[in-house]
Amino acid sequence: MRDGPDGEEEREIRAKEEREIRGQDGEGEIITESASFVHGELPHDGNGPPKVDSEVEVLHEKVTKQIIKEGHGQRPSKYSTCFFHYRAWTESTQHKFEDTWLEQRPIELVLGKEKKEMTGLSIGVSNMKSGERALLHVGWELGYGKEGNFSFPNVPPMADILYEVELIGFDETKEGKARGDMTAEERIGVADRRKMDGNALFKEEKLEEAMQQYEMAIAYMGDDFMFQLFGKYRDMALAVKNPCHLNMAACLIKLEHYEDAIHQCSIVLMEDENNVKALFRRGKARAELGQTDAAREDFVKARKFAPEDKAIARELRLLAEHDKAVYQKQKELYKGLFGPRPEPKPKRNSWLILIWQWFLALFHRVFSGERIKSD
Repeated sequence: MRDGPDGEEEREIRAKEEREIRGQDGEGEIITESASFVHGELPHDGNGPPKVDSEVEVLHEKVTKQIIKEGHGQRPSKYSTCFFHYRAWTESTQHKFEDTWLEQRPIELVLGKEKKEMTGLSIGVSNMKSGERALLHVGWELGYGKEGNFSFPNVPPMADILYEVELIGFDETKEGKARGDMTAEERIGVADRRKMDGNALFKEEKLEEAMQQYEMAIAYMGDDFMFQLFGKYRDMALAVKNPCHLNMAACLIKLEHYEDAIHQCSIVLMEDENNVKALFRRGKARAELGQTDAAREDFVKARKFAPEDKAIARELRLLAEHDKAVYQKQKELYKGLFGPRPEPKPKRNSWLILIWQWFLALFHRVFSGERIKSD
């Protein structure tokens, strides 16, 4: 990471960040460039079921659970709308047949209203806390049954299943109303509350929980939902969705997950190509990856719309200093490879050579004089 500004410039930038955290500047988004962020370990790589040594908890005659990462808070109750990621393998062959992490879209499940083949998975999720990741073992009776499933996903008959599950969070609802049954106003309202919950958790430095709230807010406004919105409803949705992406990007920068941060900013820029915060944060992530030309392009464009922004000016100055340092380093490297250019050695005058040159000149004059007389 590069060092921040010093003195008065640093104080002004920090004051601006504090105003934005309190919702007094612009869109009221959280600016986290100067905040520390602690996030849980990354999920298992997914090539095979994770190796887990924790205690086996029996949830049902056909369902057991082993905790991979502890969660926090309460467990969801019946009819709660749960959001989670999972990977699934058949236990006998270790064949992976589903992975929601690859699609980067969490699953939505209303407890008590799940499909028959997800009964065992639902039992496991209902016994998890937000942020918890666990390995579930589900018997075939509570999975795809005696006949299995020959379409997608392809599961053989009587196959016991292993699930790696991470519960992002859940909404407690009395009627168990899913996203698809909500009006546009209801979905935007729920997402906005999630965003505000994330902001509150961030201020309490419960940063991992805040990250989950932003992800859940985004889950309420997927591509299929946004595609149906026009006019003021689309503007309302973007006013909630874009700040969540930007706050996710800021957290990812602190986690040094720069590629993911670039992705979050690019989502916003697809909707608003002149968004200064998205340009600025994408530029920071690109600069950290050494993509200096692309970073400079983002910063220059951001400065066009915010010419007085000191943070943008600072980043451009840091890029210029970086380029200068790289040039000097390359110059020294080439100098070391080829060595200094040798200077021409001065010719030493020999007395013998001087006498010989004088003799030749004298002979030439005498010879020339004789030729003139004879002519």
